[in-house]
Order: sequence, then structure tokens, then C-alpha cells
Amino acid sequence: MDKLKELLDKYINEKLKKAVISNARKKDGISKLQVRPILLKGELVYQVTRTEGQKELHENFDKENVVAYLIRQMEENFKQLQLETREVSASALVSKKGKVTIKVKENKGKAKEEYVPMLSHNRTKNYLLKEGVPVPWLVDLGVMSQDGKVKNARYDKFKQLNRFLEFIEDVLPKLPKDREVQIIDFGCGKSYLTFAMYYYLKELKGYDIRVTGLDLKEDVIKTCSKLAEKYGYTKLRFLQGDIASYEGADKVDMVVTLHACDTATDYALAKAVKWGASVILSVPCCQHELNRQVFNETLQPVLEYGILKERFAALLTDGLRAQMLQSKGYDTQILEFIDMEHTPKNLLIRAVKNENKKKDIQQQEKWEACAKAFHAEPTLQKLLFEK
Repeated sequence: MDKLKELLDKYINEKLKKAVISNARKKDGISKLQVRPILLKGELVYQVTRTEGQKELHENFDKENVVAYLIRQMEENFKQLQLETREVSASALVSKKGKVTIKVKENKGKAKEEYVPMLSHNRTKNYLLKEGVPVPWLVDLGVMSQDGKVKNARYDKFKQLNRFLEFIEDVLPKLPKDREVQIIDFGCGKSYLTFAMYYYLKELKGYDIRVTGLDLKEDVIKTCSKLAEKYGYTKLRFLQGDIASYEGADKVDMVVTLHACDTATDYALAKAVKWGASVILSVPCCQHELNRQVFNETLQPVLEYGILKERFAALLTDGLRAQMLQSKGYDTQILEFIDMEHTPKNLLIRAVKNENKKKDIQQQEKWEACAKAFHAEPTLQKLLFEK
């Protein structure tokens, strides 16, 4: 472990971005450790977040003790360590016999220039949801502390919420201000984004809105309903139900669907089109349907590899979805939702109704030919274009 100690002594400092210790030797106990430097009352310390089951526990160390702690964990419990600083990316692997293999790669160019230290006083950004300003639902959902400080383990969620609100801010001119705006969040889950939408549009922007969150899980709906009542969000309701069979609205202005699995996204998009929604925001997930269908003789040597076929099918699915929405009178974009390092499910389809858009037969023929070339028969095509 001398080589590992030398690595940690050299790179555990204020320039550290993060260190992740993973690949646990045992199924029970700690599954992962994350380390980052923070300023605590003006003193530099290293916060270790250890994941045990569903819990994340935090502990602060000085440099000497955090190095000793990590070495002990690598000796007894873990096989892999990854470390990132402004200058380098490094990894350490421990074999069954205890042999340590270390690789260090120097960061150059863009990767080095874009590095932002993770010290708490350097990470503040001009977010729509302000760090340091307590928001009740963010506190209850475990993202903020009572004083408005974003918890380290939930900072990615905080950034995700703000990124989503930025997409909404861009399309505010498309939402009416002279009447009540109807919004539906299909597959709302724990409803971080549902609460974020309501808080941002109602409390911060002053829109007259009515928001409905729909999900299959009864316990989630009960919890979210209690929270909405607690905050006095009278025009925010949560319903248990299935996207495909939902018939609770005749007109909706904005439809949101985040990680609705496989064809559930298609049913949500089809309903949005049927309602004539002005704005559609969709982050698809688990595009299994086309993965089972896709075939192309020219690309078959590449599609033999399962992981490449899965990724290609996902891209084809979302590209065709965007094109179909375009054929139905929407201006569509496919945007990056959050950074690749957080989740592979990071593409957002944003569609805005264009009342002046004329039917383009050639555009429709092109995506239909594309689907046919890969033997794809998407559910959304059946819902929108087949009687």
C-alpha cells in the first residue's frame, strides 16, 4: 500500500475535485465512498460520504486521517479507487493478492480549463432556485438543510432541478398569462420536478397554474399529496393512475414526462398532441421497444454488439419521436438535460407548438423511410398516424 499512500499524499489537497472508492469486496456493509474537500469554518477538511444500503452518511477528516482511512478501506473492503484533480485523473486497483496497480493521466486542454474546485465557497452559481434560501419542499425531500444549505450528496439533484427550470424559463412566452395554465407531470415519482415547477411558476413567476402529478405508486402519491397540503399548494394535486389510460383532462397547456419507461413516454406524447399542448418536455427512458425491432443489413456487424444496439435503438427512438412531433406542428429540439457523468438518460425532447407550421409531406416521408430502413414500428407512430 506504499504506492497508494504516495498517491493520496500527493493529490489529496484543496485541488481535489473528488475521489470515489468502489467495487466492494462484500455485499453487505459500505458499498461506496466519496471524498471531496470542503471549507468548514474557514478550515480545509475532507468530507467522506459513505453509502450503506439506502443511507448516505457523512464524516469529516483532516488530511492525515482521511489518507489513513482510505488506505484501511482499500486494504479491507474495496478494490478500486478513482481520483480527479485539476491536473490529473488517477486510478488504483487492488488485486485479490493485494497487489496495487496505479495509473495517473495528466489532464490537458479543455478538461483542465473547465475544472471547477468543489470547495463550497466556489460552487455557487446563479441558479433559479437559490442556494442558501430555504425552500420547504426541498428541505422535506432531503435536498436542503433547514438553513437552505444544499446537502452535498444531493447537489446533483439540485443542479438537475435548476437545469429543468431553465428549460421551462426558455418557453415561458408560450404559456398564457391571461388564464389558468394546465400542467400535467406524467410519471411524477417523488415529484421533485413537480414541486419545482409549481414553486417556480406560481411562487416566483406569478402564473395562475394548476398542476397534476400522475404516478402508479400509491405510497408516493399519498406522501406528495400530504406535502402539497402542508405547503398550501391548493392547485397542485397528485393522482394514482396509468399514463395510457388517463382521461382526466380535455385541454392541457404543458405536458412533462421524466423517465417514463419505454412506451409510456409514447402514450404521454400522444396525449400531449391530442390536447394541443403548447409545450412538451420529455426525458425518455428504457427504450426497449425498438431495441427488440431494429435491424439493418448494412449496420448489422455493428448491431451485433448488445450495448451498441441498445444505445443506437435509444437514439433512433428519440430521434423519430422528435420528428413525429415536428410532423404534428411542433418545433422540436433534443437537448442535453444533465451532464453525462450523472446518468446516461440525459436527453430531453422539447417541443413547442407552432400554430403557423404547415404540414410538410417530405419531412414525414423522410422519417417514415428512416423507420422502415431499420424495420422499426414505434408505438408513437401508431398512436399519432394510424387510424
